[in-house]
Amino acid sequence: MKFFIDTGNLAQIKEANDLGILDGVTTNPSLMAKEGVKGEEAIAQHYKAICELVDGDISAEVLSTDFAGMVEEGKKLAAIHPNIVVKVPMIKDGIKAIKWFTDNGIRTNCTLIFSAGQAILAAKAGASYVSPFIGRIDDSGWDGMELIGQIRHIFDVQNYKTEILAASIRNPLHIIKAAELGADVCTCPLSSILGLLKHPLTDIGLAQFLEDAKKM
Repeated sequence: MKFFIDTGNLAQIKEANDLGILDGVTTNPSLMAKEGVKGEEAIAQHYKAICELVDGDISAEVLSTDFAGMVEEGKKLAAIHPNIVVKVPMIKDGIKAIKWFTDNGIRTNCTLIFSAGQAILAAKAGASYVSPFIGRIDDSGWDGMELIGQIRHIFDVQNYKTEILAASIRNPLHIIKAAELGADVCTCPLSSILGLLKHPLTDIGLAQFLEDAKKM
């Protein structure tokens, strides 16, 4: 499973990349705004900076919700760097835009996936990735991991090449469960990635090793 970091913060992206396990980045207008990045030119420069930090797919989200607007924005985003994947919302015009991008050699990430039916439509349109929002499904009282398993089964049966990108990850356990169920990618905050490092028995063992080393 590939690891993407979900942020617009360059320092966090660099820290994750320095671990040697980072495969890409996802971000969105909300995350960009948190970093004070506003305006088309500033956003483009920020995406370029991210692409220069990470050698992997970088999802860049369109702001338009109509077909023509998404296509126009997507072309500009894709022109920033070869690693850019255009992030498109799961709406009717979004599916039309994904098909247009696919036919014109531009890779896409269909975001805001909450059902297997939506994932099927995105895959049929040629999306490179579909992004089921695990945490938000959990928040609504359902099990987001069930959706990951369902999409994995359907994609395997139908031989869809679209990758499943588990998104809205809230904790390290989400990452482990997504891996167990066959997600191709997991995108999450740096805190969730670093959480995988932690175990109390590791801390106890290391403390014992260091204490024993003093006696040598």
